[in-house]
Amino acid sequence: MPRQTTLRLILGDQLNENHSWFKKPDKSVTYVMMEIRQETDYVAHHIQKVAAFFAAMRAFAERLRKLGHRVIYLKLDDPQNRQTIAGNITELLHQKKITHVEYLLPDEYRLDLQLRDLAETLPVPIQATDTQHFLTERQELKDFFAGKKRYLMESFYRWMRKRYDILMDKDKPFGGQWNYDQKNRQAYDHQVAIPQPLLFENDVSDIVRTIRSKKVATIGEIQPAKLIWPTNRDQSLALLKSFVDDFLPAFGTYEDAMISANWHLFHSRLSFAMNTKMLHPLEVIKAAIRAWEKKPSKIEIQQIEGFVRQILGWREYMHGIYWTLMPDLEAMNYFDHQGALPDFYWTGDTRMNCLRAATGQSLKHAYAHHIQRLMVTGNFALLAGVHPDAVDQWYLGIYIDAIQWVELPNTRAMSQFADGGQVATKPYISSAKYIHSMSDYCDTCKYNWKLRHGEMACPFNSLYWEFVNRHRKRLQKNPRVGMMYRTWDRMDNREKKQVLNQAANYLKDLDRL
Repeated sequence: MPRQTTLRLILGDQLNENHSWFKKPDKSVTYVMMEIRQETDYVAHHIQKVAAFFAAMRAFAERLRKLGHRVIYLKLDDPQNRQTIAGNITELLHQKKITHVEYLLPDEYRLDLQLRDLAETLPVPIQATDTQHFLTERQELKDFFAGKKRYLMESFYRWMRKRYDILMDKDKPFGGQWNYDQKNRQAYDHQVAIPQPLLFENDVSDIVRTIRSKKVATIGEIQPAKLIWPTNRDQSLALLKSFVDDFLPAFGTYEDAMISANWHLFHSRLSFAMNTKMLHPLEVIKAAIRAWEKKPSKIEIQQIEGFVRQILGWREYMHGIYWTLMPDLEAMNYFDHQGALPDFYWTGDTRMNCLRAATGQSLKHAYAHHIQRLMVTGNFALLAGVHPDAVDQWYLGIYIDAIQWVELPNTRAMSQFADGGQVATKPYISSAKYIHSMSDYCDTCKYNWKLRHGEMACPFNSLYWEFVNRHRKRLQKNPRVGMMYRTWDRMDNREKKQVLNQAANYLKDLDRL
């Protein structure tokens, strides 16, 4: 009987060295990792994103080799690289005496389908194994909400707190409240100094040269010798320590704040390390809780709870929503929006200071925090009637942490309300008043945030009311948006006409704003 030889596939977001696969070397097992055009080309990615993934993959492959594992690593410019998962695995089966193929369950629906299709064509058995990363399995959220019309995050979050005994006092939430969100909405008031962030200087010059020589279409900018994102587990752990030591004490208070002079504020910037699985969500949560327990006078309950809610609640919830609503989610367009994404999303060239700041820092750093994504770039795209497909492609491409399982439900369901309210209880839209209250963007903007119409009136204001008016039939029965219609109905007809004319004028050519 021939000796069993196994080929194990590791994808670029499966860099978890604590997975049971890697407990001890096995001479009968060979791991394969690959940089492929299939993954670089399905959307235009930020160049920092492509470089960071490749750098992290290469570091992981080297780590496995040092631990004694056999690794085949195919670089993007390797002559033997067939540039697809199926092509490379098929080729390796021809070259080597492989009797079995194994892979870790992918987190993207398209890759899940692709690997299942591959299983039907390979001449050897193929088996899937869990990634041992998420705190819930794919279908658990669907089972949790069985029979419900909406997927209320808060009830799921409370269940997760109890299940993992996180911030609990027996069967009650520590501090007496489940959620301190009301204390997490403060604009930055300069009362707390923003610490210097831990930024790495990873040299990815060779990767960037390959990306450019192979003419991979990318967006954004990069300093090849100073990639600021972590590319291995040691750097990821250092970033985690920096956050809990220096940034966590003010995180919750200012997590929704935005300022022109600082692109990171008190945010952890751990999402890339977590989404590539270099860090496990539970170790991140526990590190934050240990810091809070050591210094309860320095770290208030709203700081730690706000952070835990983002990971134990929102991150797990988004993963569950993705697998619950796919593949239908990818085609949802509740408002039937058909517009194109304005050019300034790709260039940062706009007179609207909030959008210039949010898109500009995204192009520069491949990063924006959740309120910039939801209430600036996402808000404007929704008010402007941009097709959700175009919004998805931009978000999926531009952010360092964007993998479809997290991007799609956050963008299409939450930001663009394209699912009609299965996830969010209302569309997340606002006029300029919200942006002014949570940021300093309006202070130096050429547009006047107070004006609904007239010369240099902020586009957010007229577009907001035009959206409200346009979608009345779909929204007026929603109890959470009733106030919008009461306010609109109290305006005199002349004011309404001026507002709608202003919006129509802006919508004619969004690229000139």
